[in-house]
Amino acid sequence: MKEKDAPLVEVFNGSPWETELIKGLLESNGIQAALKDGLLTTIAPYISQEVTVLVNQDDYESAMEVIRNREQEKE
Repeated sequence: MKEKDAPLVEVFNGSPWETELIKGLLESNGIQAALKDGLLTTIAPYISQEVTVLVNQDDYESAMEVIRNREQEKE
């Protein structure tokens, strides 16, 4: 059982569009994800900034596996 208030941990950092893609991929695999620093990008998309994908600490290993599998498929 997942602890309700478990800390969030970073699993990916990249461009706004890439982090949205990763977030959607994680969520389609049953892993809740959140974006950090995405608000400024929504308001001012011309500003290039990196965005971070965060998941519950309990989901870290599963999330990293999903991300690694994506990277392998790209090769």
